[in-house]
Amino acid sequence: MPNTKSAIRRTRVNERKRLNNRATLSRVRKAEKAYNAAVAAGKKDEAAKALRDVASAYDKAAKKGVLKSGQADRKKSRLTVKLNKLA
Repeated sequence: MPNTKSAIRRTRVNERKRLNNRATLSRVRKAEKAYNAAVAAGKKDEAAKALRDVASAYDKAAKKGVLKSGQADRKKSRLTVKLNKLA
């Protein structure tokens, strides 16, 4: 248990941030699952739309600091390669 007032405040803030980070990552994972399902089904048009959603989710997560921007860029790049192989 935190002993000082500032530690109590930090605990509150950290919990709030943890929940926000989890929600953001959950959004990213859901978008990526939808994309992977479209690619697995061979639906190129649907996959292209899903890729835009995934890229947007990764960018937002990177902007919020949940993911590092390099990691987001790398993931987006690999997903794009996956879509291009579908052709």
